Amino acid sequence: MVDVICDTSFLIHLATKKIKNINSFETEIGQIQFVVPEVVKIELEKLSKNENKKHEATLTLNLINKLQTISISGNYVDESLISYVKDHGGIIATMDIELKNKIKSLGGSIITLYNDRIILDSQKNLTYR
Repeated sequence: MVDVICDTSFLIHLATKKIKNINSFETEIGQIQFVVPEVVKIELEKLSKNENKKHEATLTLNLINKLQTISISGNYVDESLISYVKDHGGIIATMDIELKNKIKSLGGSIITLYNDRIILDSQKNLTYR
């Protein structure tokens, strides 16, 4: 089982959109398990206090209760994930184009959503719009 570290944007999409291949997604890396960094959980808790983001953040917090939390901390999610990949490598799940490109430039892999499907984004600096 390979851990895929999720950022906030990916988790919000996972919690609020219907993902077509969620139950059948397999990659060339094998079986995956989505995990949530502590810093992402903290960011979602902050967002749940914002009136405009409350609904999405609450749905996402309910989703992550079913996922494993890992100890990646820091002040900012993106910086924490970049630092983690620099030190340990790994796979990051994100919707953030800038973060995708930074992670790929460090040799990390990206899982993202495109047309409501989970995909492994393995091409360098590939962007979806």
